[in-house]
Amino acid sequence: MDKHEVLLEINDLKKHFYLNGDLLGRNKSVLQAVDGVSFNICRGETLGLVGESGCGKTTIGRTIIKLYEPTAGQIFFAGEDITNLKPKDMLPYRKRMQMIFQDPYASLNVRMTVGDIIAEPLDIHMVATGKERQDRIKYLLNQVGLNSEHANRYPHEFSGGQRQRIGIARALAVNPEFIICDEPISALDVSIQAQVVNLMEDLQNKLGLTYLFIAHDLSMVKHISHRVGVMYLGKLVELGESDELYKNPLHPYTTALMSAIPVPDPKVSKNKQRIVLEGDVPSPINPPSGCRFRTRCRFAKDICADSDPPLREIGHKHFVACHLVTN
Repeated sequence: MDKHEVLLEINDLKKHFYLNGDLLGRNKSVLQAVDGVSFNICRGETLGLVGESGCGKTTIGRTIIKLYEPTAGQIFFAGEDITNLKPKDMLPYRKRMQMIFQDPYASLNVRMTVGDIIAEPLDIHMVATGKERQDRIKYLLNQVGLNSEHANRYPHEFSGGQRQRIGIARALAVNPEFIICDEPISALDVSIQAQVVNLMEDLQNKLGLTYLFIAHDLSMVKHISHRVGVMYLGKLVELGESDELYKNPLHPYTTALMSAIPVPDPKVSKNKQRIVLEGDVPSPINPPSGCRFRTRCRFAKDICADSDPPLREIGHKHFVACHLVTN
């Protein structure tokens, strides 16, 4: 397996939601959840996606896997254009792409046993039946650190961390190549988060998995990701290798995010300058002209209102969308 082989590529991806107008159907508005995002992910890689709530991270994940139909742009998986595939034609790709959802309480059917929840992808894709199905369930439970006897229990009998392990086992059921992790630890206790992330890293190394890891916990994203992308109001504003981006953030928004990361050393923390952003995030229904961050940026110039800055490579594999950042 070539780790540098591109598994997923998205080009100028857009997802807009059309909102109802008044009673006569007038004044309809458009919510620009994702508006022209491009990146790729190589096999065996983890790309972290961070940003404030409502910036479009989850929408990107759901659009890639075609839970949402893209408004514009292209999605390539293993070199194949899947952008406009119909649901029946997407079925073979859904076997290769799976998703771990944010809420381990809402994402599991309370009326199904854990065994049936994990086996549901097997049943849909007709992968295993009978004894082979039962053996697969036991194997998957062991893979995520649970016991085979847990198969006959129901979700309400488990803790949040255990439920998320069940969700991970379900995602692994059909041997996917690519998993979208939609804030898989944000609903868990802090003491459990590291266990789940370590489990995901072990599974990646063992099974050669590729992850899109969506989160707002910047320190955890740095821990698990090879590269990190920063989202703001439907746009990708910075993208780079994890260590480089955390040591040398270039976009004013990224710099502000990094300044908020807690430092365990009291001496370092005392001297660390926190950048507090002024104002609220603009509405994605009526975003600012030009750079969408300009209304909260302390460095904004006239050019920032005139044109939307493209994502440019400033350093080695370090991309930033800002008129004011130069080589």
